[in-house]
Amino acid sequence: MTAESTTSAREDRIPWAAMAGIIATVTVFAVAQGLTYPLLSFILERQGMTPALIGLSAAMTPLGFIVSAPFIPALTRRMGAPRLAILCSMLAALTLIAIGWAQEVWAWMPLRLLLGFFANPLYVISETWLLSITPAPRRGRIMGLYSSIVSGGFAIGPLSLGLVGTQGWPPFMIGIVAFLLCGLIVLAVVPRLPDMPNEGEATSVGGFFALAPLLLFAVFAAAAFEQILLSLFAVYGAALGSTEERIASLITCFIAGNAVLQILLGRMAEQFGSRRTMLFCALASLAGCLLLPSFFSSWLIWPLVFVWGGVSFGIYTMSLIQLGERFAGQALIAGNAAFAILWGTGGIVGSPTTGLAMQLFGHQGLPLSLGLLCCVLVVLLMTELKGLRQGSMS
Repeated sequence: MTAESTTSAREDRIPWAAMAGIIATVTVFAVAQGLTYPLLSFILERQGMTPALIGLSAAMTPLGFIVSAPFIPALTRRMGAPRLAILCSMLAALTLIAIGWAQEVWAWMPLRLLLGFFANPLYVISETWLLSITPAPRRGRIMGLYSSIVSGGFAIGPLSLGLVGTQGWPPFMIGIVAFLLCGLIVLAVVPRLPDMPNEGEATSVGGFFALAPLLLFAVFAAAAFEQILLSLFAVYGAALGSTEERIASLITCFIAGNAVLQILLGRMAEQFGSRRTMLFCALASLAGCLLLPSFFSSWLIWPLVFVWGGVSFGIYTMSLIQLGERFAGQALIAGNAAFAILWGTGGIVGSPTTGLAMQLFGHQGLPLSLGLLCCVLVVLLMTELKGLRQGSMS
């Protein structure tokens, strides 16, 4: 075997034990996160809170993502990634205990912000670990697998409420145990975890915005798309006379597409490149916006929302793949933290803006808003690809 082939084999070798630990950690965390959103909304609705106040309460968690993100690179360097991840898991569990004990909307506002604050470092650290140990030739399928499993974790959270209900401490205990289990998994796999990449100059989160503005807009678009559809699709369906059961089933179908199709999209990224695959995802998402009004009342709506869920979240998966392709070292940590800011911003901005559009233009404001978002992303991606082609030819 030549030295070149030995190096190639080493680069293709996948540390499966570390990878399994990282994915298991963030998936368990996703279960707890996915459970809290509907659980707290159900409790507030029973207390007679207005939809606007329920929405404001839910916005505190992504706001916590935004607030915490600038501190993550420095905290990671100072404390070490494993210690920070374990500490955040413990603090998230304590915060959820406080939420379950308080049962009051105004006390929940700062507590839900803290929940997002403590959750965010774990996602940033896990994705940085994963990108740093994934061999480049297999980055697409592995990041697709990661996105699929984490999406499945988010889906399991709400489904668990069907088993234990939304009354009393049992649903809170699922989330608390999941947060604690997350810290225990990190503790168990610490010897196998990679060191955080420290090469290169320290890059601030704010400085990363100048390095990859289009990549960050793609993250914003993916987050806004998901939050808009999950929060306002019920309003759209009700305006068209659809039953709550059918709307809930369609949302479940959307989430299923999100979880199932990421591995396929990851393989496409390996075959055709992550930029072209992101453009495909944006174009397919735009097509879904255009087809939604005419397909909604027919059986075609089911395959439409399934594919829609996959390609819309695929924009984020392609963003992660590009982040690993283009950045390393401390810039990679800063980039993941910047992703968290844009994900939180998309979650906060998307739904209220689209809600206003639906007030102005009726229920069709939903596909119009989503379509406009996708259209802007398509134009920016096509402009970037054209510039790259011209640069390679000159």
